[in-house]
Amino acid sequence: MIGIASTGTGKTAAFLIPIINKFVEDRRHQAMILTPTRELAQQVEEEFKSFTHGMRLYSVAAVGGLPITKQIREIDQGVHIVIGTPGRVKDLIARRKLNMADFNTIVLDEADRMLDMGFIDDMREILGAMPAEKHGMFFSATFSGPIKALCSDFLRDPVTISLKTRDTSASVDQDVVRVPRGTEKIDVLHDILNKPEAKKVLIFRETKRHTDELARELKGRGFSALALHGDMRSRERMRAVEAFSKGGAKIVVATDVAARGIDIPDITHVINYDIPSTYDTYIHRIGRTGRGTKKGIALTFVR
Repeated sequence: MIGIASTGTGKTAAFLIPIINKFVEDRRHQAMILTPTRELAQQVEEEFKSFTHGMRLYSVAAVGGLPITKQIREIDQGVHIVIGTPGRVKDLIARRKLNMADFNTIVLDEADRMLDMGFIDDMREILGAMPAEKHGMFFSATFSGPIKALCSDFLRDPVTISLKTRDTSASVDQDVVRVPRGTEKIDVLHDILNKPEAKKVLIFRETKRHTDELARELKGRGFSALALHGDMRSRERMRAVEAFSKGGAKIVVATDVAARGIDIPDITHVINYDIPSTYDTYIHRIGRTGRGTKKGIALTFVR
């Protein structure tokens, strides 16, 4: 099955609920979900645990940046579902802790993002080690040519379900913020952040260095701001996401590591401080707000 839907429309539930139903029918069934980032894998595992509370169904988040020994111990104790990133899953396969021949269901979540991050060969290797008879589900908000080719190689007569009537959610108000010559972008941003409706703001920058610089500048101006990017330790990233989720920080300045999959409730504004490099990146960035039935605002700075 190929599922295409805008961000924030419930793709995670769309694949977790049928997998859980399979576990109820057959406790020996095993499933794997591949995601592009550790944050998304951990979020999917949290959703799985909330759906299966009290059902004695076990999972492991097989992601880099966290101790592999703990993940191996959980696998050895027995899990029904592995939710991981391609690199760590390949590592566990190489250590003979995972045997793909045992897995009956595979989900690629945000498949095109994994392609963008260079995981195409890893995905092919993992999928190629699975049984010919399997249940495959590829989900994404966008669907590029190379991912379609991957589907044709590993899915047999897939059903395509598209819920997209437009690329961006109708619940997100989009606008451009024109920064006049001679005016500093940071001053324009300062004024936006001071508005009472800017309660929880996610700001995107293109580089890790610029992300750190902007977070420091905003802190110096008295704002509760944190940085989020791939050079941070896993625990630091988790703390930043948790603080943002629970209201400990009003602002997170992030690279595109946060543009996919991270579901933080009640983000009021997404601000593209730097213009995204591609249209797909823009779609996924602004999809962090206006999720479900809630309204959100997306602003893009231009000169």
